[in-house]
Formats: sequence, structure tokens, C-alpha cells
Amino acid sequence: MFQGASSLSLDAKGRLSVPTRHRDVLSANAAGQLTITKHPHGCLMVFPRPAWEEFRDKIAALPMSAQWWKRIFLGNAMDVEVDGTGRVLISPELRVAAGIEKDAVLLGMGSYFELWDKATYEAQEAQAMQGEMPDVLKDFSF
Repeated sequence: MFQGASSLSLDAKGRLSVPTRHRDVLSANAAGQLTITKHPHGCLMVFPRPAWEEFRDKIAALPMSAQWWKRIFLGNAMDVEVDGTGRVLISPELRVAAGIEKDAVLLGMGSYFELWDKATYEAQEAQAMQGEMPDVLKDFSF
């Protein structure tokens, strides 16, 4: 299970360094193979390959009425590998889709990661914190 936030910077070629705390797990569980695709909230989803395959199968099984969501998730998916120095190349198309130019935030979300443009994430998080807590969390015990 991946959790926690990491502030990262993409290099001039669009690569980011995977935080050390996640590299070993990704190496052991996915042989360093990842799949990156769009998320409907404007960030990118970064899956270890086995988790991606489960997600991909669920999306592929959706009915025809969800065809656009299949296109968004499956049609934009790109397979990548963690290189020998622990970096991953984020394609120009996906960087543009998420508005990521340099500064980014990588969030562990359980079985996958979200990759956000840092300013966008901070603005959306602040907005969420100002809003009302969703009903599903109102009775949750902290």
C-alpha cells in the first residue's frame, strides 16, 4: 500500500525520480514497470503494472455507455519503466494533460499513485479543506 506525499521536480526531459521509499516495493512487486494514465480530476494515475492490469480489466469490462471513460483511461495509458537511476519518464502528452511543467506532488493512494502539478494540487486541496466534509466522513471516527 502506497501512502504519503512527496514533492518532486521533473528534469528538462520530463523525468522524475521515484522516492527511495517506493523504489524497492516497485522493483519487487512490479519489476520497475509502471503504467501512467489520466485521472478525471486533472492529475495522472501511476500504477505498478500488476495493479494497472486489474484496473484495466475493470475499465475494459464497462458497458458501451462508458466508452468515453474507457478512452480516457485506456486510450491515454502509457507503459514506462523505472530506469537504473530510479527515474521515470512522463510523456509530453501526459505532462500537458495534467499541467505538470516542473514542480509536482506524488501521492500514495493505496495501490497506485497520483501525480499532480504542485500548484494545482495545493489549490484544490485548500478548496477541499474549506468545503464541507462529505457525508461519508461525518460519522467517521478520527
